[in-house]
Amino acid sequence: MTYGYYPGCTLKTKAKELDVYGRLAAQKLGILLEEPENWQCCGGVYPQGEDEIATKLSSVRTLAAAKEKGQDLVTLCSACHHVLKRVNLDMKNNETIRQRANNYLKLDTPYGGETEVIHYLELLRDKVGFDNLKNAVVKPLKDLRIAPYYGCLLLRPGKEMGFDDPEDPTVMEDFIRALGATPVKYSQRNECCGGYVTLENKDAAKRRASTVASSAADAGADLLITACPLCLYNLEANAGPSALPVKYFTELLAEALGVKEEL
Repeated sequence: MTYGYYPGCTLKTKAKELDVYGRLAAQKLGILLEEPENWQCCGGVYPQGEDEIATKLSSVRTLAAAKEKGQDLVTLCSACHHVLKRVNLDMKNNETIRQRANNYLKLDTPYGGETEVIHYLELLRDKVGFDNLKNAVVKPLKDLRIAPYYGCLLLRPGKEMGFDDPEDPTVMEDFIRALGATPVKYSQRNECCGGYVTLENKDAAKRRASTVASSAADAGADLLITACPLCLYNLEANAGPSALPVKYFTELLAEALGVKEEL
């Protein structure tokens, strides 16, 4: 299986573990991930202004490049996935945005939201299948109690993202079971960790991160996993005494598949 793959900026720097382990695991599962040429930053935040076009153009270029190759587009970073998915919906459903973006970019073939944007976890669930993933595991993560942390961007807004039930998601729990570990369900798994608030109100970010980590620890978790570089930063830097170890889900995937390397 071959897919387009958008890593995003942070996965080339601070969050390289999310990227490298994701690639190694994909290769083990027979999946080829191809980066579009000359991709640019997605912006990191979806612009709320309907008349805002400029900050969406880099995402449109990436989506159009995947379309030209006839590929679905896989993402790993929660923020990148959020932006690309919602910009793609704009191009599909909003005639004004679609027309203005195409007029500006002057693409050989106008883009109209044809590319399917898939998060890596959706790839595992919907394309590979968790039963097949379980069969590929060579080092089951037995006796490990893992708390999945969804955060905000994968799940909301629920209708637009279509990732999972925003109030009671299951994909990460099913992923953990496929690796042979035990998922820990806790109340804060789909609540905000503090997010971008950490830039201007560290106290608020610390309160949120501590609440998330305490909730997981009280439920008996050994560690947290996430798909979001900002969430990982907040949960490591701001959780204080409540902090649990935090890892990217791809690191545990690579470990269970027997392809983990020391970075």
